Amino acid sequence: MHNFNLRNSALILEGGGMRGTFTAGVLDTFLRRDIHFPYLIGVSAGSTNALSYLSKQIGRTRSINIDMLNKYHYIGFKHYVRKKNWIDYDLLFHSFPFNEVPFDFDAFFSNETTYEFVATDCLTGKAHYLTEKEDPDRLLTICKASCSLPFISPVVDVDGTPMLDGGISDSIPIERAISKGYKNSVLVLTQEKGYRKKISSIQIPKFALRKYPKICEGLNFRAYKYNETMDLVENLEKKGEITVIRPTDIFGVTRTEQDTIKLMKLYLHGMDIAQEFLNNHEVK
Repeated sequence: MHNFNLRNSALILEGGGMRGTFTAGVLDTFLRRDIHFPYLIGVSAGSTNALSYLSKQIGRTRSINIDMLNKYHYIGFKHYVRKKNWIDYDLLFHSFPFNEVPFDFDAFFSNETTYEFVATDCLTGKAHYLTEKEDPDRLLTICKASCSLPFISPVVDVDGTPMLDGGISDSIPIERAISKGYKNSVLVLTQEKGYRKKISSIQIPKFALRKYPKICEGLNFRAYKYNETMDLVENLEKKGEITVIRPTDIFGVTRTEQDTIKLMKLYLHGMDIAQEFLNNHEVK
């Protein structure tokens, strides 16, 4: 049994699209044990997972990723044809939080956890670390930007700045957490141990996104940056300076997975892995 002190701890949530269903299982287990962190940073799907965790709504993300997907089939080419987005963001960021799967904005805004969601500035290619403690619409806009992948999602305007998925600029913001003074981090990943992105010999030409050449640059170097960060993560993990919670099996789940049986397996796996962490650590 290892002691784990939450007092100076950061919770870092990787993205990964529907693989974030693993993270939902982890966070629901934390909520059931009333485990909260002073600082949280989420990227892409990690930011949407953080919403329900910080509002303390157990099962909400599971319902969106599994029950609502089964009901509305909100992922697929038909949505791209109709709305220029592979995922129906009208459902995810309007109908669900305000109607179908109500989001507790009051609970979220009253949560004392300091949080940041990562999005990428399309003009500079740099990461922005965003927060919002009062305005529901701006909060959801930030999350939408953090999750919006180039080519399959429209650019999102945040405070007059065009933004896209945070994973382009900072997929795993461990260095951001360290820079904020949090040396004791729990990192929730959505890929198995040893995973690295494949380095492609094909470069995305700048004209592919004429208005935003810095996004093309970011995409072309993303795999290199991600793999370097994973080297750092595994080194810190070996030294015992961070704790990593990751799946041992992703059950073939892809970023845009629509098989809800696979997704339920991944959610339950997240619960099991989180419980294993809690069984082996005395969390204070």
